[in-house]
Order: sequence, then structure tokens, then C-alpha cells
Amino acid sequence: MNITVTCRHMDMTEALRDHATARVTESLSEFPRVEDVHVILDVQRKIHHVAEVIVHAKNHVHAESKEETTDMYASIDAAVDKVHRQLRKKRDKIQDHKHTAGLGEMEAEAL
Repeated sequence: MNITVTCRHMDMTEALRDHATARVTESLSEFPRVEDVHVILDVQRKIHHVAEVIVHAKNHVHAESKEETTDMYASIDAAVDKVHRQLRKKRDKIQDHKHTAGLGEMEAEAL
């Protein structure tokens, strides 16, 4: 998994880069097909801290989220959690679809 962290309108600190990288690695470790993750950190008007996370996975799976708070660490956490939920929802939808595809009509209705 390639993780890229970019900052706009602010200086990148090691603590911020480490937090973003650790949070993404920890949260997306259950998705082995994730290839690239791009984290964009931005400060607008000195009070709006925006974190945007863009995930590219195999089989053209794409997820992204953008969160804005007054704390950059909270923005990173919220954006990564949102992407995690999106990927889990897509994975579960694929697994459920494959699971019910081979069942008969009576068994599918019972689920």
C-alpha cells in the first residue's frame, strides 16, 4: 500500500505525517486490495482544518472522503473512519451478492 501525504497552505510536520500514515495503515489493514492512499491536508482561513483521503484499490474500487473540523488530527481521524466505512460497505455488498446468487428462491427469501 502506497501512502502519500500532501499539505496545502501549511508546513508538514513529522508528527502530522506519522499520525496520518499510522491511522491509514491501522484502519485499512483489513483491505488487502488497497493499492494507493492519498491524504491531502489543508488549512483554510487559519481555523478550518480539512483532511481529504482518497483510496484506490484493485478492480476499480475507489473511495474518498473529506472532513473539516477545527483540529487537524480530528479531521484525519474522521476522514479515515469514513473511508473505512465506505470500503467495508462495498466489500460486504459484494460478499452478500455472491452469497445469495447460488441460493434458490425459497432460501433467498428466508434470508
